[in-house]
Amino acid sequence: MSRTLVLLANALLFSSVALFAANLHGQPYPTKTVRIVVPFAPGGASDVLARLVGQKLSERLGQSFIVENRPGATTTVAAAEVAKASADGYTLMLAPAPFVIAPLMYQKVAFDPARDFAGIALLASSPLILTVHPSVGVSTAQELLALAKAKPGTIMYASPGSGSVPHLATELFKLRSGADFTHVPYKGGGPAVTDLVGGHVGFMFASPIEVSQYVAAGKLRYLMTSTKDRVPSLPSVPTAGDLGIAGFDVVAWFGIVAPAATPRNIVDRLSQEIGRILATPDVKEKFAGQGAEITFLPAGEFDRFLAREREQWAQAVKVSGAKLD
Repeated sequence: MSRTLVLLANALLFSSVALFAANLHGQPYPTKTVRIVVPFAPGGASDVLARLVGQKLSERLGQSFIVENRPGATTTVAAAEVAKASADGYTLMLAPAPFVIAPLMYQKVAFDPARDFAGIALLASSPLILTVHPSVGVSTAQELLALAKAKPGTIMYASPGSGSVPHLATELFKLRSGADFTHVPYKGGGPAVTDLVGGHVGFMFASPIEVSQYVAAGKLRYLMTSTKDRVPSLPSVPTAGDLGIAGFDVVAWFGIVAPAATPRNIVDRLSQEIGRILATPDVKEKFAGQGAEITFLPAGEFDRFLAREREQWAQAVKVSGAKLD
């Protein structure tokens, strides 16, 4: 009898533990605060977009989504931290284009963006516009390329800095078009645009929000968008494809990633919720205020997008020789 009671007690204990584990595992996500790591200081577009998405996720999922800013080393400080975080859905990262680009330019980084991260969603993108000073004497991108090929290296272009998206976009433009320009790096987009307006450099790839007022005033000209499709707000500006320049499709973009081993059900849940958030009119309006157009891609498609981005930027980095210390 005593042996039977012991066996019965053990069976009940095992069943209780199994039931507890099942209930725990079945708890709906999230059950505690989720942090979104932003690889830049507060106030920039990445920070603003992350806070907006985090606020909306908090409202929809009933738990706080807080932003933590981890600037440094062109996004790699934040990426290294997130790559090592627990893959439980409670640490996410706002990933901009340098998330893919920077590891290609450092000799060594503590993570692999292809191996250590899972894409959750592409949020938005912002086109770059080839913008020229009138003193260059060209009215079309074809004329700019013809002049550059006739006088290699004589036309100077600005960028916010070595390794920035506008810098590497121009290097990719050189590669695809066969033209030759001279790079003048600045410490940020503001000083670069100032010198472009002043005619100290000939052109640059810039976001419309940076240069639209100067184009409207006749101080600068748009020649070409960096995107394969025309920009809805600038329908008369041709694309690289319109001009016969193949393999050139560059945007500044913003997405959400998580550590690679994050459970698939959590990745899919977040991806679906973000898709619903981005479809709301108020979010679209607020993104537009940051110069960003919503271009939602769900988890699997975003992973494929990241793979294409790595391939494209690897070519541009190799050609430019850009390195970061």
